[in-house]
Amino acid sequence: MDDILVAAADIPLGKQIADIDMVWKSWPKASVGPGMIRKAEDANVIDSLKGSVSRGAFFMNEPMRREKLVKSGNAGFLSAILPSGSRAVAIAIDTQGGTTAGGFILPNDRVDIIKTFRDEDSAKSGGGESFISETVLRNIRVLAIGQNIQEKNGQPVVVGSNATLEVDPAQAELIVLAQRTGQLSLILRSMLDYTTTADAIPTDNKTDNSLTVVRYGIVAGGRR
Repeated sequence: MDDILVAAADIPLGKQIADIDMVWKSWPKASVGPGMIRKAEDANVIDSLKGSVSRGAFFMNEPMRREKLVKSGNAGFLSAILPSGSRAVAIAIDTQGGTTAGGFILPNDRVDIIKTFRDEDSAKSGGGESFISETVLRNIRVLAIGQNIQEKNGQPVVVGSNATLEVDPAQAELIVLAQRTGQLSLILRSMLDYTTTADAIPTDNKTDNSLTVVRYGIVAGGRR
């Protein structure tokens, strides 16, 4: 047997770890995997990990791993849990859930982002008021709804007035521009479709075949 550092109780995402949250537990040596923290290697590791922020949830008796903990120092919580190279950007959402799948989107879900905007060309040509919807980004991770970053006691969080998304710098610029020029909606993806990277949609209308044009409630299809 070997002594392995494990979670003393369930630890949610974003919790600042205290010494009482960690405990040594006997573990079969043959089952000690890479990344597990062994007492034989550092008996004082609890003191060094105390004050870290959990970048992912731990279940009770789950081995603690350094890659899921980060020392935030003087930084805020959200910056502490963001992966290197990622950015957090907030978008305005309907507080009744109209732009967030009826309020069923929760932190850590992945979504597609659709922009809906007025078709100015149609209005100028006398075609009446019409709107266009297009997918801006796919497979984006939701960091928070309002100021909630997780479910509480298994219950969905209350829908806030904004959603915070994890993106890269180029995607952040795209979302900020899209929000200035239209209404953004979050479309919930199936867990079976989750991947680790977000997919940008081409914005050049000459090559964008994913664009859907809606006029008077009828899909016109094709390109702009």
